[in-house]
Amino acid sequence: MSEIVDSILKYNEGREAERVAMKYRAMRENTFSFMRGSCHLYYANWPLHDVKLNDAPLAWICGDLHLENFGSYKGDNRLVYFDMNDFDEAVLAPATWELGRWLASILVAADTLDLPEIDAERLCRTGLASYSAALIAGKARWLERDTASGMIRSLLNPLRLRRRKAFLNSRTRVRKGVRSIRADGRHALELTPEEKARVMAFVEEYARGQERPEFYRPIDAARRIAGTGSLGLARYVILIEGRGSPDENFLLDLKQAIPSALSPYVAYRQPSWESEAHRVASVQRWAQAISPAFLSAVSFEGQPFLLKGLQPTADRLALPGWNGKLKRLEQVVNSMGHIIAWSHLRSGGRSGSAIADEWIAFGARLDWQERLLKLAAKQAKQIRSDWKKYARAYDKAGRSWH
Repeated sequence: MSEIVDSILKYNEGREAERVAMKYRAMRENTFSFMRGSCHLYYANWPLHDVKLNDAPLAWICGDLHLENFGSYKGDNRLVYFDMNDFDEAVLAPATWELGRWLASILVAADTLDLPEIDAERLCRTGLASYSAALIAGKARWLERDTASGMIRSLLNPLRLRRRKAFLNSRTRVRKGVRSIRADGRHALELTPEEKARVMAFVEEYARGQERPEFYRPIDAARRIAGTGSLGLARYVILIEGRGSPDENFLLDLKQAIPSALSPYVAYRQPSWESEAHRVASVQRWAQAISPAFLSAVSFEGQPFLLKGLQPTADRLALPGWNGKLKRLEQVVNSMGHIIAWSHLRSGGRSGSAIADEWIAFGARLDWQERLLKLAAKQAKQIRSDWKKYARAYDKAGRSWH
């Protein structure tokens, strides 16, 4: 077995067999899915020795930034935003770490988007230019329906018309006026009666500490299927009473929080977090314009978990819809560059991260972009090579990787 496969199997050791098998199968599909599921490999190849490349302000980075880790969600102020939305791997590190992975994801995604290499490189330059311009402006803003454009605006426009009942019907079923989660093998899997009882008891205990405990009364629970990198970790979808059954119920996501995949490579001093879930929730609150509804760090059976709401308004861009019109992708990447810069500005000055003056100066510097673009191209090439090795090994023995 190759070194690449050994590393992947070791990293995912101990995860639930059924869902980690889904992860391995997803990683086999294409280079972009492989990249999404192998964050630890990316940073194992990061050139820690390159002083010039690592000479960047310290930022609170999400750690696993790629094109699919942006999306829409409803904030705790009930408005819908488009922002970075996955902070499982969040750490304090040079901004170039975040930007390099994002640029590499553009180059890798070009394989599945039928995007010519020259256009993918052009998008990378567009992204860096928009990032730098937003830093120089020195003010953190945000994207919502009225300030978005292009494909992002097209995503956000219909979201305001989505209704909770339609969303619930897509994830649950109703029998005699009572909802239950649909274990369809796509979004959810059944729990054993014993495990379900433990999850329900946890929610009941959590509810007792809330201002409106009746809102959180648990009705049903299942194992949740979502994402790629986190597949195999303990994760649950929980149906609660909300504002009333059956059509004003709510769904919650309860997800195990583990150490960041970047932690073996980060030499920069990190805060002493109360738990890994507090790390994720804290950085997410610092980095996003508005936090998602119900976001909180909790403890379940002595382990850290992140709790948040599942929403009708949560969605990702359908990037294949660029339909050969490069301007559509340019608008998306331009907006993403702004969002990353706003995130760095917004979380600036928090527990060791750079302050606004340092970010403005970094945006004006011209000595790091070309070096970062070259690294992104090198990393993308490495990801393609690693995927080919992985695919060959998976086709030969993947069914036994549990």
